Amino acid sequence: MIIGICGGSGSGKTTLLKRLASFYGELHPTVFSMDNYYRPIDEQHLDSNGEVNFDLPSALDKERLVSDLQELKNGNPIEVKEYHFNAPPNKNVLITLDPSPIIIVEGLFLFHYTEVNQLLDFSVFMDVDPNVQLDRRLYRDQETRGYSREAIIYQWNNHVTPCYQQYLEPYVRLADFVFKNDQRSDFEFERLIQCLSPKLLCLKE
Repeated sequence: MIIGICGGSGSGKTTLLKRLASFYGELHPTVFSMDNYYRPIDEQHLDSNGEVNFDLPSALDKERLVSDLQELKNGNPIEVKEYHFNAPPNKNVLITLDPSPIIIVEGLFLFHYTEVNQLLDFSVFMDVDPNVQLDRRLYRDQETRGYSREAIIYQWNNHVTPCYQQYLEPYVRLADFVFKNDQRSDFEFERLIQCLSPKLLCLKE
């Protein structure tokens, strides 16, 4: 079973992925991050001010991503370079992902990439207050990526928000489950498990 998690920057996709992977740990879920398919920086699109825009569907190697996900679904292991922001290409570690009864996929373009959406058995859309998302991004990008506050705000206004409005928001209606990731997150997680449990019952038998 392939479970997909979609949402904007700072919406909590990775947190939910880890929580689901832990909850279903006995099934050893395969964790598939679309971030591992970013193209090299010299292949990225530049905006009108010459700034790299990582928030476009073209930022990822969609063909390889879809091929690898299909391989996992077919029961075959794959090798992928684990993406780390600002790391030189030769420093990204090559990891092996083994197939599993549960594959959990997370990424921005989960729905926009039709080929990925068609492989999903269940999809989740993370719904979060944009102000909360921006606060999370400000903290993350200043603490771990060395961006200035001004650069983060620029990206948010010129890349992140337009990306969300064009490539994510229109697909909310396609999600099997909309996860309200706020003070209700524990309750929402319980609701999500209730939705997933009947579908996963056969995997535990």
